[in-house]
Amino acid sequence: MSSASSSGGLQRTFLEYQYVFVFLAPLLFVVGVLLAAPLPAAAGEGYWLEFWWLFPVFLLGATIVNTVGISGSALFVPFLIFLYPIMAVRLAPESLLEPPLSPETIVKIGLISESFGLSSSALAFIQHGLVDRRLALTLVGGSIPFVVGGALLSFVIPEPVFQFLLALALLAASVLLFKADLGHDDPADDVDDTDASEGVAVEADGGPDLPDDSGKPGSAGVRTDDDGVVTRVDRDGSSYSYTRGGYLERFGNYSIGGVFQGLAGFGIGELGIISMLRTSVPVRIAIGTNHIVVAMTAVLASLVHVFGGGLVGGHTMDLASTPWNVVVWTVPATVTGGQIAPYISSTLDTEILKHGVGVLFAIIATALFVMSASGVI
Repeated sequence: MSSASSSGGLQRTFLEYQYVFVFLAPLLFVVGVLLAAPLPAAAGEGYWLEFWWLFPVFLLGATIVNTVGISGSALFVPFLIFLYPIMAVRLAPESLLEPPLSPETIVKIGLISESFGLSSSALAFIQHGLVDRRLALTLVGGSIPFVVGGALLSFVIPEPVFQFLLALALLAASVLLFKADLGHDDPADDVDDTDASEGVAVEADGGPDLPDDSGKPGSAGVRTDDDGVVTRVDRDGSSYSYTRGGYLERFGNYSIGGVFQGLAGFGIGELGIISMLRTSVPVRIAIGTNHIVVAMTAVLASLVHVFGGGLVGGHTMDLASTPWNVVVWTVPATVTGGQIAPYISSTLDTEILKHGVGVLFAIIATALFVMSASGVI
């Protein structure tokens, strides 16, 4: 067996059983936290159960953001600033983690939770055949300098100014989304399984011979003709046709979004998906592909924030002050939401997705305006 065939087989096996690995990761994380995390000296017997009520909240939030392909922090940060203080007073009145939370604590909770949720959902979308990896890698590569630059700028430029600018950008994105023509999103007729046997060249996410793999549910694969038209078949056998043209418009949106991703922890997914839809990438492919971009740039921005802050006199992350009794509930919630999202994305009507994303952007923008005006962060 060739090395390519062996690699393809391992990749297909991993994707087929990715949910096992995905749920093992937060399980190991929680066990490690319970056994080894440094706790406050005043932590009592009920320390670990104080924030159980965050599980359903973050589960809902992770499902929403992963369904529409945006950053988890886009919802988590406003929630922790505006709603958490109200809920904590009622549900955890004796907690050591008194509201309002400091910006550093909010960043820690958001980054830890989002990293697990994004990874979970990205793998799920890949398994469903809804990710254009070539497009994703191109977008990530072009966004890197802007993400790094935005993260470094965050240490020297007042944050309320950028919250205000990001709110304006999200409002513009919301308007564009409501006006966007999503008629191209309707999948074509299901692909006949005989296509592969008739010699149609198909390159699949899990390997070049995946469409002939009887062990994978439904048809799945990708082929690109001489004119650059991509025909993608998802795991359920639905096909989508589009081109990868429109790189200039996507570069503009992802570069601006990349700066905000570095500054505030989100922005590239919210602005980037608009450019995909406007360049006729089907909405479900746009959402799935955007997950890879958001996940990789979020990790990059996190690393710059963690290590760059100390170098320039900014904030750094202190593990000893991390609210471990919060993340042991939010991490499993975001992972579960990430696995649910592809199923919802593949069943919801396009108009519901479009209007849902537009309304969500408007809500987030409103919250950011309030944050900017009050100078909370």
